[in-house]
Amino acid sequence: MSEHAVAWLRELGAREIAHPGGTLLAHLERVADLLASWGARPALRQAGLCHAFYGTDGFPTALLPLTRRAELAAVIGDEAEEIVYAYAACDRAASYPTLACEEPAFRDRFTGRVHSPAPRLRRDLAELSAANELDLARIDPAFRDALGDELRVLFTRLGALLSEPARRECRTVLGDGDD
Repeated sequence: MSEHAVAWLRELGAREIAHPGGTLLAHLERVADLLASWGARPALRQAGLCHAFYGTDGFPTALLPLTRRAELAAVIGDEAEEIVYAYAACDRAASYPTLACEEPAFRDRFTGRVHSPAPRLRRDLAELSAANELDLARIDPAFRDALGDELRVLFTRLGALLSEPARRECRTVLGDGDD
């Protein structure tokens, strides 16, 4: 993990922001660690550490406004920042149903623009989504009980975009649906 990014997260108050399983910083570090355990490349691990910088569709608290994207890119690199932006911009209800399709309709919740991201970015979004949600499901039984079935369906649909370690983790944390 980038020590500079972790220091900046602390400076921006991420360790004081409540989040399931403790603080936002603890969650971000767990997501980055989970991605690393799956063999994710450095840019995706950095994006995992910083995925909530601009807020997300599921967690609106932003550490930085979008006007400061260049500052985050300077710390974690352009590729990682692009993943962070895409994850933050993802209108989940509109985008997740088609993300694994040949021609997905990704809706940017900041601009309203609908486009078809490149396959690598779609894989990154699926992998980051899995790491984020699986961390929450692992740490919070109430979250898992409430959303586990929905997440299992989602990650089964996105399975072709997920790495084998991510698919295994989905089965381990969420079960296989044969309960």
